[in-house]
Amino acid sequence: MSKLRSLIAGAFAAGLLATAAMVPAAHAQEEQLPHENWSFNNLFGTYDLAAAQRGFQVYSQICSNCHSMQMLHYRDLAGIGLSPEQIKAVAAAVTVPQGVDDQGNPKEGPATPADEFRSPFPNPQAARAANGGALPPDLSLIVNAREGHANYVYGILTGFTNPPAGFKMQDGMHYNKMFPGHQIAMPQPLQDGSVDYTDGTPNNLAQEAHDVVTFLAWASNPELTERKQMGVRVILFLMVMTGLTYAVKRKVWADVEH
Repeated sequence: MSKLRSLIAGAFAAGLLATAAMVPAAHAQEEQLPHENWSFNNLFGTYDLAAAQRGFQVYSQICSNCHSMQMLHYRDLAGIGLSPEQIKAVAAAVTVPQGVDDQGNPKEGPATPADEFRSPFPNPQAARAANGGALPPDLSLIVNAREGHANYVYGILTGFTNPPAGFKMQDGMHYNKMFPGHQIAMPQPLQDGSVDYTDGTPNNLAQEAHDVVTFLAWASNPELTERKQMGVRVILFLMVMTGLTYAVKRKVWADVEH
């Protein structure tokens, strides 16, 4: 019996050691999220409107082929600094459904600033059929919807690479070091030179990803700058009131103490 207990204790100890050895190895394979320097991150941070405008260009030319942004209207682009004339031009370049004609047939026409962003597919079924069964997520709130927020989305866009030796890929999947499980249905959307920036900004992969994530962060939190400004005003008000309250207290209790 004592030998049996010794064997069981030895096996248990060996198991613990093996488990302890496996844990660091598993964690070593995990990729850490990138930590980009976002203009909107700190207390007084605001959106880099030039980057957001370039990001809208990336979305329009690349991302919008698969991903919708159904919560945005073209008029909302005033929030990234586009003028009314620019917004009208952006909307007019897009064809959107406009009801039916006199014969009951669907008709389309140029969008107006009041229209929602055009969706690439008429319904989820069509989107799945065009993407091998995968449904591209709507990007209106994608930065808020993912843990890690802007850094996670940036990590996905820049995380495509070749799988390590021995890693078994499923059919139709693509290796991404940041995606959970590392297999993602979306092919790499951005490459160096995917878009041509008119302002002379380098159009490498890192810059394109940074710009489009800035745009998506704005789309998810268009009121962020106003919220921060309101918070600063509230803090300043409370500081002033605290000082006044302390001064009044000193004045009132000074007479009592004497």
